[in-house]
Amino acid sequence: MGCFRLISLLLVLHIAAVASRSHNIRLEGNGYTNLVIAVNPGVPEDQNIITKLQDMVKSASDYLFSATRHRFYFKEVKILLPLTWAPVNYTKGRTESYEKANVIVAEPYLKHGDDPYTLQYDECGQMGQYIHLTPKFLLDDTMIGVYGPRGKVFVHEWAHLRWGVYDEYNEQKPFYISMDKKAEPTRCSKDISGSTGALSCKGSSCSVETCTIDPATSLPTENCKFFPDKNQNTATSLMFLQSLSSVTEFCAETTHNSEAPNMQNKMCNYRSVWEVIRDSEDFKGSTSMTTIPPPPKFTLIQQSDRVVCFVLDVSGSMSGNRLKQLQQAAEIFLRQIIEEGSWVGIVTFSSVGNIVKELTLIESDASRIALVNKLPTTANGGTEICRGIDKGFEVLRKDDAKTDSDEIILLTDGINNTPVNCLAKVQESGAIVHTIAFGESADKILYNMSSDTGGLFFTALDQVDSTSLIDAFAAIRTSDGNLTKQSIQLESSGQKMKAKDWFNGTVSIDKSVGKDTFFVVTWETTMPDMYVRSPGGQTYENVNFTVEASFGTARLNIPGIAQTGAWTYSLYNTLTTIQSLTMTVTSRAADANVPPVTVNSHMNQDTSTGNAPMVVYAEVKQGFLPVVHANVTAVIETETGIRTTLQLLDEGGAPDLVRNDGIYSRYFINLQNGRHSLKVNVQGSNGTTRLAVRRQGRAMYIPGYVKDGKIELNPEKPPVNEEDLQLNLGSFSRTTSGGGFTVTLDPNAQPPSFPPSRITDLDAELKDYKVFLSWTAPGEDFDQGTAESYEIRMSTNFEELRNNFSAGLHVNTQCLSPKLAGSKETFIFSPKEIPIENGTIIYFAARANDNQSLSADVSNIAQASMIMPPPTEIDSINITTIVLAVTGSVVAICIIASTTMCILKRKKCFSA
Repeated sequence: MGCFRLISLLLVLHIAAVASRSHNIRLEGNGYTNLVIAVNPGVPEDQNIITKLQDMVKSASDYLFSATRHRFYFKEVKILLPLTWAPVNYTKGRTESYEKANVIVAEPYLKHGDDPYTLQYDECGQMGQYIHLTPKFLLDDTMIGVYGPRGKVFVHEWAHLRWGVYDEYNEQKPFYISMDKKAEPTRCSKDISGSTGALSCKGSSCSVETCTIDPATSLPTENCKFFPDKNQNTATSLMFLQSLSSVTEFCAETTHNSEAPNMQNKMCNYRSVWEVIRDSEDFKGSTSMTTIPPPPKFTLIQQSDRVVCFVLDVSGSMSGNRLKQLQQAAEIFLRQIIEEGSWVGIVTFSSVGNIVKELTLIESDASRIALVNKLPTTANGGTEICRGIDKGFEVLRKDDAKTDSDEIILLTDGINNTPVNCLAKVQESGAIVHTIAFGESADKILYNMSSDTGGLFFTALDQVDSTSLIDAFAAIRTSDGNLTKQSIQLESSGQKMKAKDWFNGTVSIDKSVGKDTFFVVTWETTMPDMYVRSPGGQTYENVNFTVEASFGTARLNIPGIAQTGAWTYSLYNTLTTIQSLTMTVTSRAADANVPPVTVNSHMNQDTSTGNAPMVVYAEVKQGFLPVVHANVTAVIETETGIRTTLQLLDEGGAPDLVRNDGIYSRYFINLQNGRHSLKVNVQGSNGTTRLAVRRQGRAMYIPGYVKDGKIELNPEKPPVNEEDLQLNLGSFSRTTSGGGFTVTLDPNAQPPSFPPSRITDLDAELKDYKVFLSWTAPGEDFDQGTAESYEIRMSTNFEELRNNFSAGLHVNTQCLSPKLAGSKETFIFSPKEIPIENGTIIYFAARANDNQSLSADVSNIAQASMIMPPPTEIDSINITTIVLAVTGSVVAICIIASTTMCILKRKKCFSA
């Protein structure tokens, strides 16, 4: 691929451990196992959903086997049913959960269509997050006429999920000018034939009219659609139109359309889908089968009541402030986070394990207080994690004699006194183990315990002004998919306060939350003066708080549904000495039928050796709809207290893939040895932050087909109600822990040095015989700082620029000074070497350089063209392409030639 190869840093990133649900899937021989499909608890019980899922996967297995040239099939599949469905002798689940399922079945929020889609936001070749199918897609057979057979649709989405490939269509750019100066539909392969037409709908009645050409772009206007022929002579491609009966394969080198302006070309450096699959670890570790694979085996499992056991370290090293911080965080979990209907037990351990509280049903405030009263108050002895684990399992078995799907929250601050020999027992238990490493001395085995059981891993900073321990407990929420039951963390802040000083803050409560709202204050030595003021002006003071003096906590419970708007708080340190104070605010959904705004965050790797940058991701959404234009900040802390703050962006510049899709990201390059914690804060602004539609990773909705020379329309796709999307979310506050991760640097190696990030949104336009280029500025080190310079090259030959960037004509950028990373760059110039005339097509690519002579990967290829359409409207277009005639008067040609000569003589460089 010449200069379009991925540099070694990104190759390392490709094989690193990534926080993705699809990593739980295993490839055994040629068959995929441990594929989990989970049904959302909000989906009404319907046995037909189970049947349709089984039929879909059976069919998909056959299609997959054929499409991968006898390489892969689906071997074992688990279907996880919600607790809200009546039990029918289903198997009890083990470590499976809705939130970690590979495929989810759930209603769309605000009824924005039933498009199957895969959530993916990482590099090409990286696994996606999950596939989302709606009940209507599974149950309504009219959907087959629109999307194609369900099995083929599932293979399309599976390729997104497992192999990290992208779509070969582009709804924003459905047509493009090809190298032979023709307007082509964006597709793969170019062998797919069809007709174009302008779809016009009035009410429920739709018709197809003749397309018109936009004179500014020489492309069909926005309402022009491509209607494929129902009967085709090509087998590619499943990532474009899986609905066509003839399409059964992925585009390969010989069939790939590298010119098409689609996400597959943009993200995968113009490689075909089959090339990406062939480079995957799945492909490299397998061979083609010589026999027909067996049908998939299905296991129906059902979620159960939530059962949790604390396993808490009370060894000598936990005494003092550590024990107090544990009490504060555990109390918040028991009083506010754990959901009603759950069961909780408490075990402590030091040199031995001790059952402190048997399983207790959370059914009232009294049951919560009973558990709080059993939290440890003393700490001494050694550290024997396995003895605590054994006692935890003993507690969990008290309800049904099993530990399957039960949870352990294990917290420790020290290294085990003897080798940890219970990891195999933990792995075989079927329990989910969440681990919290409290301080820098906590045993390294904790990460293995959580990752091997589907649990969460956290690092909590051993500092009294840190809220990281509270944040860790608050993040261990129910994973059954019912967002309206979950506790939502709105605020979490701590400060080391000077004597007689104020700690002030503001929390925005939006209309999606407000039930069970708590303001919780913790202190180091003495309770401060506390003031909380509602948007309506009501002030709450110390007398309104419930105080737990021995733990150093005070709690204000707002009755009913908390008023929407800005709540302010002020804490006054009454001491004449310094003390640390924290404020935590949690709430729940105000309406059981309206999902709250939520944020999920994680790093792209759980572990790093420093050979590749790490990426911070935060997904902000309401239901399944992205929330855009929010202010998102990540705070990363090492276990020794070194803090890095990053503003996460959703602007379309690397590492962000798509602008305004609700996925905010940033590279993390300040790598330090040891464990780190991630925390993300989100602020939504009234009138600015809004909902959006997810447009990427979806199976394409086909408006109709050409059959026997006539266009037959499918039912019109339900339109997006823009009023729904413009609903004012109001100002809101959210905070969440993104868990922990570990960096292990080679002590003998130089500190990591990274090049600028790849430009992924280069755009080009020809106007007034000038070239207008625009892109998002990368930084000196990936997306940090300011790059040293840009190298821009152009060519009239797409393949030449693609295969050998350095052979392209050099564009003079001496007058172009790079801007700060994330800024919008524009560059205007008049090309001297290429005359601009009717029929001119120029391709552009760019890369940034840093002050250490490190260069970024080459950008996407942008195209600028001057193709003048004929003066008359083009007739209805049949077959594949739209042929653009080059016409004009002699006078017009003379004017163009004269103007071009004048421009070519100009030497001034225009930039902005």
